[in-house]
Amino acid sequence: MTTPLTLPPLALPADHAPVKAGRIGVLLVNLGSPDAPDVGAVRRFLREFLSDPRVIEIPQLLWQPILNLLILNVRPRTTAANYAKVWMEGGSPITVYTEAQAGALQQRLGDAAMVDWAMRYGTRSIGERLEALMKAGCDRILLAPLYPQYSAATNATVVDEAARVLMAMRWQPALRTLPPYFDNPDHIAALAASIRDGLAKLNFVPDLIVTSFHGMPLRTLEAGDPYHCQCLKTGRLLGEALGLPVKATFQSRFGRAEWLKPYTDDTLLNLPKEGVKKIAVVCPGFAADCLETLEEVAMEGRDEFLEAGGTDFAYIPCLNASDTGMAMLEALVRRELAGWL
Repeated sequence: MTTPLTLPPLALPADHAPVKAGRIGVLLVNLGSPDAPDVGAVRRFLREFLSDPRVIEIPQLLWQPILNLLILNVRPRTTAANYAKVWMEGGSPITVYTEAQAGALQQRLGDAAMVDWAMRYGTRSIGERLEALMKAGCDRILLAPLYPQYSAATNATVVDEAARVLMAMRWQPALRTLPPYFDNPDHIAALAASIRDGLAKLNFVPDLIVTSFHGMPLRTLEAGDPYHCQCLKTGRLLGEALGLPVKATFQSRFGRAEWLKPYTDDTLLNLPKEGVKKIAVVCPGFAADCLETLEEVAMEGRDEFLEAGGTDFAYIPCLNASDTGMAMLEALVRRELAGWL
């Protein structure tokens, strides 16, 4: 049997400046949100988010006038009103839940690693938190984008931003990245368990489980983005795990271009015409509930379905910081930290 290698503590001369090193860090990263449900905060957030060329793949020379002269003068008011509907004590849902996930993961990992959280857009930036982890002595860091399915507009832009920050660091940490986990057995099992728990609390039996993923322009699929295929596989594996009919749809389309289909809103309007009157909706592309799940699906989607003739609608929350979700996230993180822990 090979004897495990034990590294000696960092030995420094007596007159050496204090050095913190040798710790492991985990940085959970989600998309972000405005700091408040008001027009000014939403406008600042949307300007940063929609200026990312990974998110809007239109030449900036053409896009920036549209963004600044039209979109940022119209959309913030409606978006701010929608945020106000779901705002929680402590901030927006995605902020509250991501912070809770980081706290719960820290408890599960104990002293083995230092857990922090960041947002790709808005406050609590990736750069700020990477620097904080380094100052705390974390010279090995797992960057964990909380996106189960890979997209250039989500996972890739997180890695882009981390790389941009590292370019300015003289002493860079060793960095690993949590891969997409769309078909990971732990993830599918956690989603299935969460859905079963949600269904058990209903006073009706759904005719169909609708999975609503965030939409992407069709051109992203044509350009080679694997997101569409990974979403469909998540939906298929969920159906197999549950033994129930599951239909994958895509929400939140923006602009006039064709997006990934079928669209969630069109599906909700058409299902009652097809005799499907009772449904449960889940959003397995989101690690935490947010504006898109709580307002767009659980509120607006519910109204659309019932007005179209549906009789029963239920929204089953994301995994958030539930015990089921955190057990899954811990398993994923520990797997990626193998050799470091």
